[in-house]
Amino acid sequence: VQLQASGGGLVQAGNSLRLSCAASGFSGYTFGRAAMGWFRQPPGKEREFVAAINRNGGRTVYADSVKGRFTISRDSAVKTAYLQMNSLKPDDTAVYYCAADTTAILLTASNVAQDYEYWGQGTQVTVSS
Repeated sequence: VQLQASGGGLVQAGNSLRLSCAASGFSGYTFGRAAMGWFRQPPGKEREFVAAINRNGGRTVYADSVKGRFTISRDSAVKTAYLQMNSLKPDDTAVYYCAADTTAILLTASNVAQDYEYWGQGTQVTVSS
């Protein structure tokens, strides 16, 4: 079971990036029942919650710092979660990690890292001013 995060890079403030998290080794059934989350770790800081989406995509949760700028989504047909990041700021600079909570009940979209069993390797996002 593996989560592969991609799409990071270096961008100027105000621009956009779209991160992808592809799940391999998950059956379609398992992915479809997993809540997905994005977390990030800025340089020299602790890991922090960014966004989460429940099993069927009907519920999303965001950190206050990204509300209105970031959008989390999922496509269970291709077993992939996404994080669309608009109006990027230098404070968004971090390594971004995706995670899967396969024990989630229907409405769960947790902002707690310990609730997620599977983690991707991280993708670097750098926003220049």
